[in-house]
Amino acid sequence: MFHIALHEPRIAPNTGNIIRLSANNGCQLHLIEPLGFDLEEKQLRRAGLDYHDLAKIQRYKDYTQFYDAMSGQRIFACTTKGKAQYDQVEYQEGDVLLFGSETTGLPDSILQPLAEDRKIRIPMQENNRSINLSNAVAIISYEAWRQNQFFGGS
Repeated sequence: MFHIALHEPRIAPNTGNIIRLSANNGCQLHLIEPLGFDLEEKQLRRAGLDYHDLAKIQRYKDYTQFYDAMSGQRIFACTTKGKAQYDQVEYQEGDVLLFGSETTGLPDSILQPLAEDRKIRIPMQENNRSINLSNAVAIISYEAWRQNQFFGGS
């Protein structure tokens, strides 16, 4: 229904949690290299439990390859630099939820070409830097799914 894209994720357990999450909410997971770990890493496998076979995962050598593959899809950059709150967006089937790495977020080269209404954020207390990546993915992807009546869920 939706696409979750991780741009250069660095922490294996976060990606493992997101693999498990995407298997449960029906999202396609896209991993944009370089990754900060090996997909066979023990921590990644442990965090994803036995959901690896249930998740739909696609890898890309770089952002350009990913962007070309998503041609025609709406891309929402999930960033602390966003102006629009994630819950104020009307999500549609096929939308892409793009997240940056845990250490640097999304680079300006990806953010600048996007329209301001495609840069979304999760509100949080002042002076805090960010929310854990797997938590942010859960918050936003479930809001998108909720808006679409949890299509395909039980």
